[in-house]
Amino acid sequence: MKIRIATRKSALALWQAEHVAALLADLPEVESVELVPLSTRGDEILDRSLQKIGGKGLFIKELEVAMQAGEADIAVHSMKDVPAEMPDGFCLAAMLERANHADALVSPNGEQLTDLAQGALVGSSSLRRQAQLKMLRPDLRVEPLRGNVNTRLAKLDNGDYDAIILAAAGLERLEFSERISQLFLPEQMLPAAAQGVVGIECLESATELRAVLAKMNHDTSVQTTLAERAIARVLEASCQSPVASFATINDTQMTVTALVAMPDGSRSIRDSVSGPAENAVSLGESLAARLLESGAAEMLEAAGATNG
Repeated sequence: MKIRIATRKSALALWQAEHVAALLADLPEVESVELVPLSTRGDEILDRSLQKIGGKGLFIKELEVAMQAGEADIAVHSMKDVPAEMPDGFCLAAMLERANHADALVSPNGEQLTDLAQGALVGSSSLRRQAQLKMLRPDLRVEPLRGNVNTRLAKLDNGDYDAIILAAAGLERLEFSERISQLFLPEQMLPAAAQGVVGIECLESATELRAVLAKMNHDTSVQTTLAERAIARVLEASCQSPVASFATINDTQMTVTALVAMPDGSRSIRDSVSGPAENAVSLGESLAARLLESGAAEMLEAAGATNG
């Protein structure tokens, strides 16, 4: 079997695609693996926020078109960028072991959040991060920050921001661990659904390919991802909504925690549920239902960040 991987051209996307290619090459069914680097609208439009141009789905549309056209067999994604509802004809065939789930603060001289000056300027385009940052430090100013990891670090180094927030997994994968000033605990900043998980997408009809890809699944990461994505799906939240979720498994028991907040941090709802890990999807759905009962829909509507 020959497998062509559609991937974005950023350093992190290429790292993820090459990581998957190396794992695939070890499977006896796979003869060869080839990367098909593509440019996406999400990569090209950097002067506007993702909310205004259509959300993070813009990072994967071109990859799906390539698969439909027969130019690629699979696409590799950061799962936190994948919309909760998959388009018709596509499926998530595998989810790799989760890397670091945490958000990371990066500052010029290793300052922690408590060290930042009153009214300091922090760069982040995520409403989820913005809301939780404002809950921790209401005095901070948060401005949008677009571009790949290297571009964002360069903007910090250029003095455009006093600090920035990025996913720890991306920094670690690109060997920028030494740039991390502080890792946020889930109690401080809940991550995005499936943050740190690499997923593999393919056509639903590719049954033989799907059977091969399924061998790459990491069971615990699959279960936590299913629970966290179920919350976003029920809430009809996009990847850009101020919604956070995090699931952990201890033995056979799963605990799922989720948060919905106003982008300015003025209001938030946080709740948790626990149950058997095998019921991952229903646990996520029941937690989302509790959030809706507590007023999550009105909060998301006020934030203007639902898919509708």
